[in-house]
Amino acid sequence: MLRTGPRPPLFSIALLSGAALAYEILLMRLFSIIQWHHFAYMMISLALLGYGASGTFLALTRRWLDGRFLLVYVFNAALFGITALVCFQLAQTVPFNALEVLWDPRQPLWLLLIFLLLFIPFFCVANCICLAFAEFSRQLHRVYCFDLVGAGAGALSIIGLLFFVSPSTALQIVAASGLFSAALALREYGAQPRWPAMVLIIAAAVALSPAAGFSLQVSQFKGLSQALRVLDAQQLDQRSSPLGQLTTVASPSVPFRHTPGMSLNTPSRIPEQLAVFTDADSLSVLTRFDGDLGKLAYLDYSSSALPYHLLDQPKILVLGAGGGADVLQALYHDAASIDAVELNPQMVELVNRRFAEFTGGLYRLPRVTVHNSEARGFVTASAGRYDLVQVALLDSFSAASAGLYALSENYLYTREAFSQYLQHLQPGGILSITRWIKTPPRDALKMFATAVEALEHSGVADAGRQLVMIRSWNTATLLVKNEAFSDDDIVKLKAFCRERWFDLAYYPGITAGEANRYNQLPEAWFYSGAGQLLGADRAAYMDGYKFNIRPATDDRPYFSRFLKWRTLPELLALSERGGMPLLEWGYLVLIATLAVALLVSFLLVLLPLWLGRGRGWWAAGLSWRFMAYFAAIGTAFMFVEIAFIQKFILFLHHPLYAVAVVLCAFLVFAGLGSLVSARWRNKYEASTSDAEVARWHVNLIPGIWISASIGGLAVLYVLLLPGLFSELNHLSGAFRLPLSILLIAPLAFLMGMPFPLGLDVVSDKLPHWIPWAWGINGCASVVSAILATLLAIHLGFAVVVMVAVVLYVLAALVLPRG
Repeated sequence: MLRTGPRPPLFSIALLSGAALAYEILLMRLFSIIQWHHFAYMMISLALLGYGASGTFLALTRRWLDGRFLLVYVFNAALFGITALVCFQLAQTVPFNALEVLWDPRQPLWLLLIFLLLFIPFFCVANCICLAFAEFSRQLHRVYCFDLVGAGAGALSIIGLLFFVSPSTALQIVAASGLFSAALALREYGAQPRWPAMVLIIAAAVALSPAAGFSLQVSQFKGLSQALRVLDAQQLDQRSSPLGQLTTVASPSVPFRHTPGMSLNTPSRIPEQLAVFTDADSLSVLTRFDGDLGKLAYLDYSSSALPYHLLDQPKILVLGAGGGADVLQALYHDAASIDAVELNPQMVELVNRRFAEFTGGLYRLPRVTVHNSEARGFVTASAGRYDLVQVALLDSFSAASAGLYALSENYLYTREAFSQYLQHLQPGGILSITRWIKTPPRDALKMFATAVEALEHSGVADAGRQLVMIRSWNTATLLVKNEAFSDDDIVKLKAFCRERWFDLAYYPGITAGEANRYNQLPEAWFYSGAGQLLGADRAAYMDGYKFNIRPATDDRPYFSRFLKWRTLPELLALSERGGMPLLEWGYLVLIATLAVALLVSFLLVLLPLWLGRGRGWWAAGLSWRFMAYFAAIGTAFMFVEIAFIQKFILFLHHPLYAVAVVLCAFLVFAGLGSLVSARWRNKYEASTSDAEVARWHVNLIPGIWISASIGGLAVLYVLLLPGLFSELNHLSGAFRLPLSILLIAPLAFLMGMPFPLGLDVVSDKLPHWIPWAWGINGCASVVSAILATLLAIHLGFAVVVMVAVVLYVLAALVLPRG
């Protein structure tokens, strides 16, 4: 018989919460590798509804659970550890194929099965936390504090851990943490006998052993799977980090030939190449280089080689160096110096160490300087000026064509980014950007429109004189010069395109007869689109175009989102006639996820709550207020957190740093805010009469002043952070990281108060409503994460924050009073 104690198992709760958030982040990595990012987002978002379902489950079983807290808590914590490992392994064996969802009726059922498998671990964790809230209602501030602080530590820990171990090994560690948290709960309670705790510790050790290890089963339709099916193809190397899993493949019998935009008229041979797949799909290559520049002549026959024919021995900045193809191209064209920026240090390690003999130690050559940095952040912090800034093409062609990047924030292609690139050019310098071609045109025209607006914002009266765009059979290259293109430039441009069979899409003075000559399309779409975007009716043209080609901004950094709702019926009608690539899977999956999340939330929480009104679950005049309150604060908290992660990417110059610092800081300081709010409550209860306590509940729990403070700070940050970041971007990372934490701390501290203070009111008025409050808040958090992305896509992250402010104020107004 287990003997329990009077205090909640706080350290067990912290460890379990940390393991749960680590599991969530880890699942995103795992499913991004074996499937695609947008379906990973859908699966995990729906699985997180386990937090909502747990509230309903505990409300239904509360009488049976009375007096059994420790038993049920330990069981659920241990079950999380077991199912975290087992359910993922089962989920990756499900024959789900994301590419067949629309026409294979079995695929939605397979997707539902994956959702149910991933649902179980989150359901178990949520049961533990909610049980603690209900069992220790007078200490819920401490429970919430340890819950949030543990989650923050878990987020930071899993990101750091992924630099040292593979995602599959990290999953074993998460599973072991769940089992150990169950043993820790027994230890905190001093439970007798001790053998259950020993069994759990042994189980945790087994979870960490090689016997519990497993390999990832990548979708057969991803690029890596396809490459490994080629005759004699073999995997040479695999390494992983939070930035992606890099897999290097050799194919001696059927050689790789990867040079985006290469002319069909090229006379040169491509040297031996090794393929490097990121997350089993996006392709970069390592090219054999022995120092003989003559063997790189094939690179002069790609569309991205154009600027080298207009510049003499330029000083170059390559953004997104990858495996080094753009650096080799610069060396071939006798660049004076090359600054190569690459985000993933493991890619640099492949070039400089693991395959140094193959690549010739490319990134260690005298004229080459490699920088491990996020491209936009490097440009922001750099004081250097260049003759050529080249934005490399690293997207997967298949993923780009299928619209899988529609949900990906990309700060390389915003209007503000283009303006920064232009500011880093020497007089006569050129910005060069290459993108995959889609028909009808999307990327190329959006890129062109962005350049036009960037030039106009910098004070250029006639942007058309500083733009050139050409296209090969599968890429489009845009040149933006910081002065007008000369007549000599135009002569060289025409000669370059004529020799390589590239099509002129735009140059100052182009005529209709010069466009669409070699790689012919049904119409000269690129030529006519460029002309319209330079005309007086640009806004009307963009409004009337079938796809969204309005420039992306730092507030709405979704360059690859092209879908317009009014075009969707037409695209669906074309889907059976080869029009599937016109559909943006990422965006449509997001909409479907939101719809399913709303439906499941209704079925799991709202419907049972309404049907149970005869059992006393629904209290007229109170329940709807509690429901609105906890839905509002759950939504608002997620809105602010997601928006701030995006805002701090530009300041911290690295997406990983932004996620780690913002997520950890928000959770930890919110936890501290919860703890301090409990002290305030205890102070007032100890020093005032009952009437004054009532007034405390009316005015200060959670109080208009807390919501007003959150709203005021959030609005202030939206207004001031862009300018502040611009002034402080020159600081080193050692200063920017702690400064970011200091900026986040006051807002996060206040945001940790409304939830536990609201639960205080529930505990006083309707104690049996605590599980319902937990479930509603959990469902709202899941729905709001999806909704925040949709709002940001259409209205921007500033609007997301403003909506959160309104929700916090409304929450304070609807909370029951008196």
